Amino acid sequence: MGIVIKQSIQNTITTYIGFAIGAVNTLFLYTNFLTDEYYGLVGFLLSAATIMTPLMAFGVHNTLIKFYSSYKQLPDRNDFLSFMLYLPLLIIIPVGIVGYIGYESIVHFLSNENEIIEEYVWCIFLIAIAMAYFEIYYSWVKVHMKSAFGNFMKEVFHRVLIMVLLIAVYFKWLTVEHFIWSLVLVYFSRLLFMKLYAVNFKFPNFIFSFPKNTISILKYSLLIIVAGSVSLILLDIDKVMIGKYIPIENVAYYNVAIFIAMVIVVPARAMHQITYPLTAQLINSKKWEELKSLYQKSSLTLFIISGWIFLLIVLNIKQLYFIIPEEYSSGLFVVLLISLSKLLDNLLGINNAILYNSDYYRWTVVLGIFLALLTITLNVVFIPLYGIDGAAIATVVSLFLYSFSKIIVVNWKFKMHPFTKKTGLTFIVILLVSLFFYFWDFMFHPLINIALKSLLLSLIYFIFVFKGNLSEDVSELIKTVFEKLKIK
Repeated sequence: MGIVIKQSIQNTITTYIGFAIGAVNTLFLYTNFLTDEYYGLVGFLLSAATIMTPLMAFGVHNTLIKFYSSYKQLPDRNDFLSFMLYLPLLIIIPVGIVGYIGYESIVHFLSNENEIIEEYVWCIFLIAIAMAYFEIYYSWVKVHMKSAFGNFMKEVFHRVLIMVLLIAVYFKWLTVEHFIWSLVLVYFSRLLFMKLYAVNFKFPNFIFSFPKNTISILKYSLLIIVAGSVSLILLDIDKVMIGKYIPIENVAYYNVAIFIAMVIVVPARAMHQITYPLTAQLINSKKWEELKSLYQKSSLTLFIISGWIFLLIVLNIKQLYFIIPEEYSSGLFVVLLISLSKLLDNLLGINNAILYNSDYYRWTVVLGIFLALLTITLNVVFIPLYGIDGAAIATVVSLFLYSFSKIIVVNWKFKMHPFTKKTGLTFIVILLVSLFFYFWDFMFHPLINIALKSLLLSLIYFIFVFKGNLSEDVSELIKTVFEKLKIK
């Protein structure tokens, strides 16, 4: 776990810097510099583009990681990497043609409830292409166990540029309409820098040739398109459907709530940048005991760290909503539900990496299609009835079933699961701290309340973790922090 912990810490720091900038954008700049309607439009466009990304990428960002380590000879790797760059064009070009021919019908479908969407439909397609090729070049460097720069570009770079654009809107240097089109330039700029960095590791051979195992690659990529699309549907379809069924400003309220809850997944996102290629190597080498150890350690470590973040969010959320515009407080219930679902999702550890990099990835497709259909159905039913709360309920139910089913499949096929006795002890600690702090607040300014309560609950939580030795990796990290602070 040494390389995993080291790069995970680096990626976590970078990711939290990105989330801090994103928090300023999401909670303060967007909410004050754009109208609710236009903020909702931005959330709708980016979510729709995110859902399209696996399709535009042709699943290459996962395929590259799975198959790269199986090629031992340099010429074979060159053929494989070049093929990966051309493969997405098999989807991008036809989708572009269909979009051009059927533009009017697509616009009518998407903007039926909110006409403001009509002028910006092409933004979805263009941003999706930029996101897709960014992920491909990011995977290009991840197979070399280098994820820090890519993580910076993924989490920090575009948020800084968006902050600059929002400030430009505030000073009227940029119109809101131009701001939305500028988002396309932001994502293509990010792609360009990622590409320049990636080719330093291996400059692509642009001569087209078919690599060995082409048929297996194509089969895997096609299934990953579906599996990846399903995962993103479970995460982002709610925002798109809110924009279709109820006034689009509700996307803004929902987007703020989701952003707050998504802070919980930051450690997992950071860890997965390095555990995905490492998992692929262990599976290709058939090192099952090492894989099991990585599975359980990653699950426990993520549960402890994300459990702490869960407590910080849930126990401070009422105070946080006092410092942002009042209309956004309608997302309080959404934060609680989504936070719980993300905490449970972190329990999976490297579950997704095991399935995607094994011969059983087809199961993710079968399960995912069923649950994607369930998600869409639940959103259709609940959003008109309960608004954004209904979208949160639909998302939580679907994610819980999807996560639980994947645990069953991995246990069935690999005879391993992520849970240990310390998983149960960690759950008890989280529950006790939640019950102790939920109904108690200091009688000061909300920011002071948040700071004091966060400090106190963090101290108590990590005392339990350290004294109970719930995780060797976390305990070593705490010792390192104490040594640097010269605390015995």
